Amino acid sequence: MSNILKGNILSISRIIFWVRWVILFRLPTAEDVKKLRKKVGLTQTELAEKAGVSQSLIARIESGSVDPRLSTLQKILNAMQAANKESTTAKDIMFSPVITINSDAQVLEATELMRNKDISQLPVIKQGRPVGSINDQTIVQHLSKGQQIFQKRVEEIMEEAFPSVSPSTKIEVVNQLLVSGNSAILVIEKGEIVGIITKIDLISGAR
Repeated sequence: MSNILKGNILSISRIIFWVRWVILFRLPTAEDVKKLRKKVGLTQTELAEKAGVSQSLIARIESGSVDPRLSTLQKILNAMQAANKESTTAKDIMFSPVITINSDAQVLEATELMRNKDISQLPVIKQGRPVGSINDQTIVQHLSKGQQIFQKRVEEIMEEAFPSVSPSTKIEVVNQLLVSGNSAILVIEKGEIVGIITKIDLISGAR
């Protein structure tokens, strides 16, 4: 095979490689950068400070008058990603509606509810307010001691209520509560339970 032919094949291979790269990893356009910035709630000045670039550069990128280096664009995107995590609140990751059990309900009812809903724990409420919690582990512990508990009221074996936060609580606070040994966090607004957050919700919200 001649060197010219080899060179042509190599050039074509490179072109195909770059075409595939652009298709798979399309760089954000000027409009994309602007939309992302507004979505995370940053001004041009705030984004510039977080990315370590000038505000005028951000303005020129968004207007399409300049094509930034890949490294510069990466810094800007990383800054927006970090800002997005900082702005995430309990409301963004909570599960709703919350499945609860009344304090005067029988333990058997709580057990059946957990089995039917495929969950392992329940907030216990009284007159709509959280007063405790019950989980499958607590029930198993009572049964292992030979105690007949299914006809008892939930309030007789319930544990402490889950900690609660407001919908606007930052994700960092929620994370700290969960890693401190709490299995769930209630989200309460105006005295009403509007959501619940478990570790799996936190993991899902981080993706």
